Amino acid sequence: MKIIFAGTPRFAIPALKALINSSHKICAVYTQPDRPAGRGQKLTASPVKQLALMSNLPVYQPLTLKNPETQKELRNSGADVFIDVAYGLLLPETVLNIPKFGCVNIHPSLLPRFRGAAPIQRAILAGDPITGVTIMQMDAGLDTGAIYKQQPLPITNTDTAETLMEKAADIGAKLLLEVLTEIENGSAKITPQSNDQTTYANKISKEEGKIDWHKSAEEIERMIRAFNPWPIAYTENENNYVRIWQAAIKNHEKLAESFTPGTIINTGKDGIDVATGNGVLQLLKIQLPGGKQLLVQDILNAHHHLFATGKKFS
Repeated sequence: MKIIFAGTPRFAIPALKALINSSHKICAVYTQPDRPAGRGQKLTASPVKQLALMSNLPVYQPLTLKNPETQKELRNSGADVFIDVAYGLLLPETVLNIPKFGCVNIHPSLLPRFRGAAPIQRAILAGDPITGVTIMQMDAGLDTGAIYKQQPLPITNTDTAETLMEKAADIGAKLLLEVLTEIENGSAKITPQSNDQTTYANKISKEEGKIDWHKSAEEIERMIRAFNPWPIAYTENENNYVRIWQAAIKNHEKLAESFTPGTIINTGKDGIDVATGNGVLQLLKIQLPGGKQLLVQDILNAHHHLFATGKKFS
């Protein structure tokens, strides 16, 4: 089939690679405009653009798909199907109706649970034991389209948003090829979504990363994993902005009740033990302003005074 591929972040790379190595023909790749990135804020191409150019595929970067000229380009491509993998731009209904087989999307959740922008992060935050990947036919709603295929994906107690996203991306690429084959040979089955168990995964904000130590150790630990690699959970200690990259739950609930939440109970080579609203959280990997993320034991030599027993995070 002739395909238009639209995607922007790393999550879209496995799907694009799978299509490049398949028998399908990619007519064009659409991705968001180059954005400033890094300390120098240099304009940087998206991961999808970089792969597309390396593969000698034509790349388009419109600011919107509402422009009549852009829609004319899409029509002239003669594409059978439009593949959207975290493209990040709204697809107007006129665009959804251009390809013969419409627009197909990879969504990293078991729809209708966690429709929206941040399904992986919200699943970890909620403590879900399982998420998944859905291949769906896009419609005018927010992730409300009918479903072609789904595959569950367990969430382990060490998964971060990054590791879970990588797993989901690989599953999505595999399922996408299966669906395209079925669409092409006429055997594809599609099931409307049920709205009975719909939940929404709102976009993550940087402000959500601030730790509330009155929450339980379990909730905070999930938050640290959900916000890795962005925005990174953080706290403050003596006016120092401390990012928390990794932590573990310690089962000392009664001990924690003797301390105000946020109080450092113990500091050692294994980590920094902090009282929470319920239980103790051991900080394992942190980052100080201007520094790199490091294991606690590698930071304490120079900064032990910041994490002495009795000091508090706020």
